[in-house]
Amino acid sequence: MSKFLQQKTELVCLLIAVALMGCSRPQDAMKLEAIVPTKEINSVGMAGDQPADISRYLLANGASGAQMSPDGDQVVYRSSITGTSQLWSIASGGGEPRQLTFGQGITFFRWLPNSSGLVYGADNNGNEQETYFTIDRYGATERTIFPAADGGFRVLGDIADDNKTFYFSSTERTGLHYDVYEASLETGDARLIYEGRYGNFARALSPDNRYLVVTETVGEDSDYLYLLDLSSGTLSVVSQPESRANHGDGGFAWSSDSKTLYLTSNLDREFAAVMAYDVTTRRFASVAESAFDLSSVDLCGPEDRYLVWLENQNGFDVLRGRDLSSGEALGFPDIPDGVYTLSCSDQSDLVSVGISGWRTPGDIYLIELGSGVSRRLISSNLAGVPAESLVKPVSVTMPARDGVELQGLLYLPVSGGETSAPPVIFEVHGGPTAQARANFDAVSQYHVARGVAVFKPNVRGSTGFGRTYVMLDDQRKRLDSVRDLVDMLAFFEGDRRVDASRAAVSGGSYGGYMVNAVLAAYPSAFKVGVSRYGVADWVTALEVASPALQASDLLEYGDIRESEWRDFYTVNSPIRQADKIRVPVLYSHGEMDPRIDIYETEVMVKTLRTNGVEAPYIKIPDEGHGWRKRSNRLFYYRRQADFIESHLLKRADD
Repeated sequence: MSKFLQQKTELVCLLIAVALMGCSRPQDAMKLEAIVPTKEINSVGMAGDQPADISRYLLANGASGAQMSPDGDQVVYRSSITGTSQLWSIASGGGEPRQLTFGQGITFFRWLPNSSGLVYGADNNGNEQETYFTIDRYGATERTIFPAADGGFRVLGDIADDNKTFYFSSTERTGLHYDVYEASLETGDARLIYEGRYGNFARALSPDNRYLVVTETVGEDSDYLYLLDLSSGTLSVVSQPESRANHGDGGFAWSSDSKTLYLTSNLDREFAAVMAYDVTTRRFASVAESAFDLSSVDLCGPEDRYLVWLENQNGFDVLRGRDLSSGEALGFPDIPDGVYTLSCSDQSDLVSVGISGWRTPGDIYLIELGSGVSRRLISSNLAGVPAESLVKPVSVTMPARDGVELQGLLYLPVSGGETSAPPVIFEVHGGPTAQARANFDAVSQYHVARGVAVFKPNVRGSTGFGRTYVMLDDQRKRLDSVRDLVDMLAFFEGDRRVDASRAAVSGGSYGGYMVNAVLAAYPSAFKVGVSRYGVADWVTALEVASPALQASDLLEYGDIRESEWRDFYTVNSPIRQADKIRVPVLYSHGEMDPRIDIYETEVMVKTLRTNGVEAPYIKIPDEGHGWRKRSNRLFYYRRQADFIESHLLKRADD
């Protein structure tokens, strides 16, 4: 735990004097008995007709975050085949992939405009405080731009066409507010060009180097949009709506003449559309609209010929695009289902499509936009898991008790002659403004292979279902989304595809909070819980949240500095009702977590154990907000699966 988080947590404890629980300092809570990962032999075999050990599912891998070089000759992607996330490269024409990096796990990367190399970042065991590096396109030479800032966080913006200058945002000045900096790739020297408040992030640089797109975070899915004139230092407003709006989900694309900025936005509309912003007239024009959210707009090919984007249809991505020279819609070939990542070259008509799908851990396809011809560049490795055993999720809708239509993705086991409905795990996404998507999920597929259904709920407040839906859990409506889990479970009681009497609820981060909250508010609904690095007390959690989270928390949760919200969360936090929890709960947390302090998990463990409730606790020293390292994933998810099955599955010897 960082000194910054420790000091803030101690201050919170002194200020709020929690009435019901008291407030242990985090270092005191760490004395709890916990399971810590150890080295173990990884079983990967089959046992008769039994499904593969969970290690095979976790070893299934592929490419993620693929980016095509600006010249179109090379694709770089991330892969965890070595056990940590590293950069790999492959020629667009095919061939053998080449590993480029070998150190700490990669957190981001970006091509230099001349395709000579890349900028990338790596942190220390998930603490999100990154060192920046440059590496040539073949991985032969590498150097540090600047080391991690002590207690500071950075976010890369863009790289200028001179291949020497880049822009980023950082909290280094105050430890809280993100400012915008201009820096040299050669020396690492940086100068402050805009002082921000909370979350001000550098984004896309215009080709003429005049304008830098800057977004100001005002909510988990909402922001203001500005242009920073780099010659004058003037920040001009592009969009600053009174009602919430999101700008540039998935990125921005400047026209080569710097006159038009393409982006997706739900400004003044229910679903995000593709928009074109004219810098001269300062007006938006709609390019493409849909009954679903659009995202990830990009310009491809010489002379900005092609515009491509994604359409999110209930968690599955669909490719969309237009030939701007003719105005005709682009046709795309059939590719595997899932969640896509797009990347274009401005010197060819190729677009790379990274695919994470229910049967695809990470393929890369190249598509020629002119002809529509596609070819697979990288194939996923299923590590021996039979492809036919993997289950496609089904979109399910159901009504909440107040009439709101809810949605989720259901993974059902193949019956195999079983006549009874399977038990079910409700796996709740983080966020709160996130969405359960149809990406590859090794853990869910393993549970399904073992005969346990998995349902991924998109409770109110989730993205992907319109702007109205995402606002339904704001501030005092927070507990309505917790209630949605119980209403969804009630739906399945009548639906009978799963056995609602044998249901677990599981989640990480905000999903971990939802587990704590629903078990406390509705103690008889679920049979068992799994809470990973979740919130117990919103008062302490919001006080010591990382700068990125503090920048977006006001709209979602209110201002914890005000007595109205401090009083509200003093009453309406899971720790206040924790004495009502009566079912076993597995807890876990990474010691390096910069987003949610480990205290939030340990105070729940302490409380449940004091009340005589089974609460095993796994503490992982070398992880942050989630499990990145393969060894830790293998260790943890084996134990999660055993814990859930011990409470949901009837065994012959029971």
